[in-house]
This record gives sequence, C-alpha cells and structure tokens, in this order.
Amino acid sequence: MRRRLINSTLAVVLVVIAVFGVSLVIVETRTISNSAQESVESEARGLVSIVDSRLVGKEPVNPEILARQSGTKRYARVTQPGKAPIEIGSRPDGGVIRATAHSERGVSVTVEESRSTVTAEVGRTLMIIGAVALLAVVAAVLLAVRQANKLASPLTDLAETAERLGSGDPRPRHKRYAVPELDRVADVLDSSAERIARMLTAERRLAADASHQLRTPLTALSMRLEEITLTDDLETVKEEATIALTQVERLTDVVERLLTNSRDPRTGSAVAFDLDEVVKQQIEEWRPAYRSAGRAIVRSGKVGMRAVATPGAVAQVLAALIENSLMHGGGTVALRTRVTGNQAVVEVTDEGPGVPVDLGARIFERTISGRNSTGIGLAVARDLAEADGGRLELLQQQPAVFALFLSREGHGDPEHGDRGAEPERPIR
Repeated sequence: MRRRLINSTLAVVLVVIAVFGVSLVIVETRTISNSAQESVESEARGLVSIVDSRLVGKEPVNPEILARQSGTKRYARVTQPGKAPIEIGSRPDGGVIRATAHSERGVSVTVEESRSTVTAEVGRTLMIIGAVALLAVVAAVLLAVRQANKLASPLTDLAETAERLGSGDPRPRHKRYAVPELDRVADVLDSSAERIARMLTAERRLAADASHQLRTPLTALSMRLEEITLTDDLETVKEEATIALTQVERLTDVVERLLTNSRDPRTGSAVAFDLDEVVKQQIEEWRPAYRSAGRAIVRSGKVGMRAVATPGAVAQVLAALIENSLMHGGGTVALRTRVTGNQAVVEVTDEGPGVPVDLGARIFERTISGRNSTGIGLAVARDLAEADGGRLELLQQQPAVFALFLSREGHGDPEHGDRGAEPERPIR
C-alpha cells in the first residue's frame, strides 16, 4: 500500500509538471524570440535616427562613430543614397534575426543577430524550469512518503490489533492517529476488545464459580451413593436415594442459578418461602461431612419465619458459610435464626480462631482467603444474597460470625407471628 500511494502521488505530480512545464516552455520560447526581435528592431530604428541626425549636421558617418554612439554589439549595415554601405561588427553565421529600418532621407539600416543567442537564452530558461520541476518532484516524493507512512503505519497497527483480538489477547491499545476514519476504526476495535475481555472474564468467573459451587454437592451425593452401595436394607436404600434425588435437584438449581448470574447478576427470582425448610435441608446435607470430621452442627433461634428471596440462592449462601466453617473454623458450628426489624437473619458461627484481622475488610473479595483455598465461595455467596435484595455481612471476626439478612414476608406479630425459639440441639 505504501508503494502504491507513493507511485500514485508521483504520477499525479509528473502529469501536472508535464502539462504545465510544456506550456511554460512554449510561452517562454515565444517570449524570448519576440523580445529578441523587438530589440533588433529597436536598435535598427536607433541607428537610423543617429545617421539622420549626423547627416543633418553634416557630420561624418563611419562605423567607429556609429558603434560608439549606439553602443550596439550586433551586426549592422547602413546604406546611404550615393554612398558605399557601412558595416558595423561581424556578420553572424547561420540563422539570424533581422530587422530593417528606413528614414525619409533614404537611409536604410539592417541589424542582424544570431539565433544562437536566442537559443542560449531559451536553454537557460529550460534549465531553470527543469530545476524547478526536479525540486517539485523531490518535494512530491518526500510528501508522498510521509503521507504513505502516515496512512500505512496506522493500518498496520490496526491489523495487528485485529490479529491480537483473534488470537485471544483482548487488551485495548487506546492508540489514535489523528485521522478521523482510522480513529473510528480504532474506537470500534477497542470497544470490541473491551467486550471480549468482559466476556472472557465472565466465562472464567462462571467456570470458577461452577467448580466451587458444585464440588460440595457432588461430594455429598457421592457419599449418599456410597452408603447405598454398602447397605442391604431396602428402607435405608430408599431413604438415601430420596435424599440423593433431592441433592440432584439442588445441583440443577445451582447450575441454573450460576447461568442466570453469569448473564445478569442482578436478576433474582425472589419468592416467599419457609426459611426453616432451607436451614433444615442444609443441616441434613452437611451432616455426613461434619460427622466424618468429628464435629457438631446445631440450630437455634426463632422458627416459623417466612423470608422473601430465592430458596436455591439462600441454600447456596448457607452452604458456602457452613463449608467455610468446616474448612477454616473449629468446634461446633451454630446456625441461629433471629429477627431484626423487617428482616430475617441467619447467623453462622463456630468456635475456631476466626478471621484474621488483616482480612476482615476484604473477606468477601475474590481470591482472598485465609488459607490455601480458592477465595471464591464467600464472594459468590455475597453476589447471590445481593441478587435477591439481601446482604451478607461479617458481624464478628473472632470468633467468626457471618450473618445473612433477608426480607421477611410481612413484619410478623410478636405474639402470634413467630412461634418462638427452639433450644439449641446438636446434630450428630
């Protein structure tokens, strides 16, 4: 492209120089020839006037006097009636420019000049025109090279940007070229890069979230299936199979919820539901894991509350908190339900060392973890809670107390709305 731009610009300049140069040469040649002819004619008339004035004064007329008075350097031939012709200078050879003047006294003067003088003048003019044309061509080449670089380099950059996007490198360059059309293309490529980067980030986030959120339900499902394979009791098989089917449904809900959040994390399907059922479900699901770890999980607080949220999302949030206590906490894990204002609160606490002081303000950020874990679970749990208008907070660092705040269905009646508190009971 750079070569084509240079060649096209140079071709245009050469055509312009050829058209105007030839016209200028023709005009200058005619001007020089006419000027030489007029000069010869003027000199002839001047010599006639000098000869007449000397004849009137009866002064002698000879070549030396005429040459001195006229200052001519051309060849001149003066003819007088009854006298021999007088010649001034040397007669030129070859082609000449000739002019003849006559006076009333019969004096005739012929002046001649060699055409080589005109030819030399024309040659000098052609050299000047040629030099100017050469300078114009050089300037045109330099300008064409500069313009070609100005246009070709941005196109090369844009092509490299497009190639990087195609190879999976979506970093925008934010580079502009002071050419509106090229800057528009650069804007579109940068916008595309940013969209691709967001899409890749969302896909990676979905993959990480799915891996984290599905790990625990799949482990629990494996444990249920192992118990089925190890027992011959038909009733136990039916019971474990029923629980396994419930966990499969929860897995499906987890997947759907993750896909929904990947499209729009603000999308929620909040409904009124029995909070006790979700808490009980989580305790039953985590019972084998806590039993294997030799630890207990207990439930206390108000019962009979109905919250407004997505049951599957609330289950995932509680699962993340319970798993966090299992991995990072110690002792007994307690789930406590209570009411504050028009909100239902589920607190999850344990007897472990708690959250380190330096992580307290960042515990819900992605990749932040007190140990060698992914640091994704609490971040996903917070997003799920906020999607339904709730919130997840760290109320206390040592020992750790996490609280899930949900809107209640109505404000509840202190005397009739809630059925009171159940005593703490360990699930072993």
